[in-house]
Amino acid sequence: MTPTNSLHLEPARVTTLRISPDEHLRESALREHFARFWATIPGEPRAVYDAFIGATPLAADTSLRAVNTATVNGWWVIPTDALPGQIMLYLHGGGYVQGSARAYRGFVSQIAQRTRTAALVIDYPLAPESTFIQATDAALAAWYWLIDQGYTRIAMVGDSAGGGLALATLATLSKSAGAIAPLAGVVFSPWVDLTFSGASMTDPNVNDPLIGYAYLQQCARQYLAGADPADPRASPLLAALDSLPPLLIQAGSDERLLDDSRQFAARASQAGTQVELEIWEGLHHVFQLDLAHLHSSATALDRAGSFLCRAFDAA
Repeated sequence: MTPTNSLHLEPARVTTLRISPDEHLRESALREHFARFWATIPGEPRAVYDAFIGATPLAADTSLRAVNTATVNGWWVIPTDALPGQIMLYLHGGGYVQGSARAYRGFVSQIAQRTRTAALVIDYPLAPESTFIQATDAALAAWYWLIDQGYTRIAMVGDSAGGGLALATLATLSKSAGAIAPLAGVVFSPWVDLTFSGASMTDPNVNDPLIGYAYLQQCARQYLAGADPADPRASPLLAALDSLPPLLIQAGSDERLLDDSRQFAARASQAGTQVELEIWEGLHHVFQLDLAHLHSSATALDRAGSFLCRAFDAA
């Protein structure tokens, strides 16, 4: 995988990563697997989604511990060689209507192992039972809980809807006087715009095998519950982005949320935030989950891990 024709939007760096013909074949086979899985696995949608996410293997030499407090529920994911004093807060995907900390433990362990950094992956309130207000409040509560535990070197990571929630939380923290500043953010295929302004949402040339436009619209209606989709807590693309920490955004070129990543990187860089955007040619939504099938998944996580390690080292 060689970066080609990088476009520089100072201080952002936008890089396209091409994949090999063999990797394209593996991607095609994986898409057939997706179609069979979603067509044949019985059960209630949240349980099916958790089974899908939970297929990512747990990294070796990793311990797990449940967290259940008055303000935070989730799991510690801790490599045996975790470095002291630094932590990641992980916010999971699922369109704001699905997903759980338990299901994401394997995926989070892969990032934790690559960075030698413990992670807290939390459960936040899901729609339609709750809205973006409660989800954002839960993410902020987890942030301040980590500070209360003595952590001052904290990075935030998330995927899809959790990536949007992570960026909304970072934007809120950047305007909080006296708050400990996040060191960095890493987001995979973040959903940042519930106004649906990105052209990739309806582009007929995009063949996203995992999420569709109608599905995203339904999720947005449930998450907003009649509120303005331009509220920056729901659509961080429209937040003030001038005081964010360094960011890495990774997206596949063949996904409905591609322009969410592009637009956010452009707006954040124009506001002065250091942003690296990676677009992986021909790959699908949150392809990083598919370590058992794609070489690109491991390579992308290696790159994300190196980004986080540089941020922790710089601190």
